Amino acid sequence: MVKKNATDFTVIASVAGLVAIGIIMVFSSSYTYTLVHYGDGLHYLKLMVRWAILGSFVMFITSNIKYVVWKRWAPLILIMSIVFLLLLLYTPLGITAKGATRWLRLGPIQFMPSEVAKMGLIIFLSASIEKRQHRIQKLITGQLPYLLLAGIFFLLLREQPDFSTAIVMMIIIGSLLFVGGMKFSHFFLVVSAGVGSLAYMSYHVLITGTITNYRAQRLISFVDPWEYAQGDGYQVIQSLYALGSGGVTGQGLGQSVQKHLYLPEPQNDFIFSIIGEELGYVGGLIVIMLFLLLIWKGIKIAMNAPDLFSSLMATGIVAMIGSQAIINIAVATSSMPVTGMPLPFVSYGGTSLLILMGAAGILVNISKYCNFEIKEGEAS
Repeated sequence: MVKKNATDFTVIASVAGLVAIGIIMVFSSSYTYTLVHYGDGLHYLKLMVRWAILGSFVMFITSNIKYVVWKRWAPLILIMSIVFLLLLLYTPLGITAKGATRWLRLGPIQFMPSEVAKMGLIIFLSASIEKRQHRIQKLITGQLPYLLLAGIFFLLLREQPDFSTAIVMMIIIGSLLFVGGMKFSHFFLVVSAGVGSLAYMSYHVLITGTITNYRAQRLISFVDPWEYAQGDGYQVIQSLYALGSGGVTGQGLGQSVQKHLYLPEPQNDFIFSIIGEELGYVGGLIVIMLFLLLIWKGIKIAMNAPDLFSSLMATGIVAMIGSQAIINIAVATSSMPVTGMPLPFVSYGGTSLLILMGAAGILVNISKYCNFEIKEGEAS
């Protein structure tokens, strides 16, 4: 038998759990920062609650819009994503803060175009790969156009600069091409070329020391952050202090020391460190398990999706959420060089939360049309 049209509450529950943890931890981690900078310790809490309510509304809407509708709008969504990035970089509408231009202001609306671009890329590639499935195994006519598109996004994101989002987009594109039918030999060739390029640049930085930009400084400090404790190694050292002092059960909710202006932006890129300090290994493990549950269910939805378009959409959403979570936690634990990447659903950020909750809603909608096999006798 085939079970259809069932709302998948596993996705909803895991997202709700992560958002609830996010609201609590954004309040706890940001209280001192907002009290000093805004005169209101509840500043980020109020904003986070508003975004969570709006995100829940967006998730409800996308979960009730049949997924095929997105296919019709795929080219327009992609064009809008590129236009937003161009407006960000080459017009006065872009907002530069802390050495990066990542926010776009259109009248009263302020948002991050890179967050919109990630979802736009998923929708467009899913529709395009399904339409051109018969060509996808061909390197030149099938895969090269998508690799060129990846290059365009990479260049636009590098100009911001936003290298972490560029990495996530490359992971999304690679995942969709592989699931869409790309030959393993071609996939291995492309991945090897990317890894080889990163390895060469890293070697060039560490051995020759001829690159002096901020990426090089972060890479060098990653090798030995204690040598650069007052510079580029400062953030990761404070993060490790937080995680180390948390132990198994943590110092207790609200009892973090590092959030008191020691760890910069604790409500964003390093919120996992505060979770580890206040809630300990147990709290960090709960967060990771919620992500694993969401990713597992997303993969199951992709494998049982009714058509290639919905399967690719689910794959792209899982790749986006999973890669961002891995990068954020890896940075917090000093498993990779520091790069700005929020923890999905948990870190403070309005645009990110809206897009992610909307994407989760699309996952829920796809699940309604999945063909899940039910063992005989279990059907109701």
